Amino acid sequence: MFNFPKDLYTDVRIEDVFEAQARLQNDTLKENKQRQYKGAFIRIFDGDKWYYSSTTQLEQIDEEIQLLAQMATPNPQIMEHPTVMGLEVHQESCMKFEEDTLRNVSKEDQFGLLQAYGNTVKKFSEIKEYHIRYIGKSVRKTFCSSKGANIKYDKETGGIIVAYTLNVEGKRFDNAYNTSQENFEALKTLHNQVEENIKKDCTYIKEAVAVEPGKYTVVFSPTASGVFAHESFGHKSEADLMLGSETMKAEWAIGKVVGVDTLNIIDRGDLVGSGYTPYDDEGNTAKVNYLIRDGKLAGRLHTTATAGLLEETVTGNGRAMNFEFEPIVRMTTTYIDKGPLTKEELFAGVKDGIYVDDISHGSGMTAFTLAPKRAYRIREGKIAEPVTVAVVTGNVMETLHLIDGISDEVEIFSFTGGGCGKMEQYPLPVGFGGPYIRVQNLDVQ
Repeated sequence: MFNFPKDLYTDVRIEDVFEAQARLQNDTLKENKQRQYKGAFIRIFDGDKWYYSSTTQLEQIDEEIQLLAQMATPNPQIMEHPTVMGLEVHQESCMKFEEDTLRNVSKEDQFGLLQAYGNTVKKFSEIKEYHIRYIGKSVRKTFCSSKGANIKYDKETGGIIVAYTLNVEGKRFDNAYNTSQENFEALKTLHNQVEENIKKDCTYIKEAVAVEPGKYTVVFSPTASGVFAHESFGHKSEADLMLGSETMKAEWAIGKVVGVDTLNIIDRGDLVGSGYTPYDDEGNTAKVNYLIRDGKLAGRLHTTATAGLLEETVTGNGRAMNFEFEPIVRMTTTYIDKGPLTKEELFAGVKDGIYVDDISHGSGMTAFTLAPKRAYRIREGKIAEPVTVAVVTGNVMETLHLIDGISDEVEIFSFTGGGCGKMEQYPLPVGFGGPYIRVQNLDVQ
């Protein structure tokens, strides 16, 4: 396809992108647009350095390759370099969305979707202001390399954000229902979920009282456990963060016991949703990567380069936000796997605790912080009165040992309009989720 220079490793990633956005604010259409563009990311490796270029002029890719080659040093042994040897070679097509594609959704249909959800929101007199957004993105990628890779695949996410401001008895509360789905038709079917979310918020704002700060047994919802897995543990699993740090390598030794033996945390790119990445941006296939298996550190996430430097296996996690960026180590869909308890059994084991139902935001590496959007007291194994909680905090490694209950069903979530940030690459779509988990002795404020 391209004129690859001799004695250098070269790969080319081409992206054909379709984007659509529409926004309704209090019955007024503020935005309704679509655009399509193409771009390419080219990189060359001579065994010592990587050389990068990106362009929207696809007819100039060969010229860009030659310009990069002039800066590199020819290396007759380049194909024997550990990084190059680690790069997988696939000649496959994985096009899941060609027939049922968001590219066929008209601006009129986008507007109709917003209007329908606007009518749902207007059923609630407590809502004083609302914004409804539709975001659709379709990316078709082609990847080829001088090793012989030739891959075509696509990924699509269509989502809605129904954001609203409630005023109940003089109390203000901002929240949103946010989801992405595999296709446009599925986005039309979520009115009941939106209504239930608003009803729950109306009750919560009216009845919630401030929690008494202290140490509590905390039950995380699948959403909350997913945020915990991503923010508090997933980022620690990204191998580039430990390069050059002997302390972190020792802390992160494979096989080390880091949690209870029922705990499993997985990252995988083959699940359709926000984190769907059948091939990463180095041409490597998605893997089912156990980060923790049976309470022991089982693996970490890699680009081909970090896998070579740490003498470990490529995981399919070399991801770039778009064709303007180089691949770096990033998560795909990260979740805590199911455990042995039913949801009812898990709650029954809590005499006096806190249930975190929804999360506003979270962060963490060594220590973690989760800011609940909605939380409830647990009394005698039952969800009781709503409480306002500013933060739930703890030490990541200590908390993994404090998990004493994991439910037997996993929920995976996909959201739209945001994503994960790392270095200058934000927002990168990811998925997350998990079961209900019960954790002892967490700080709640």
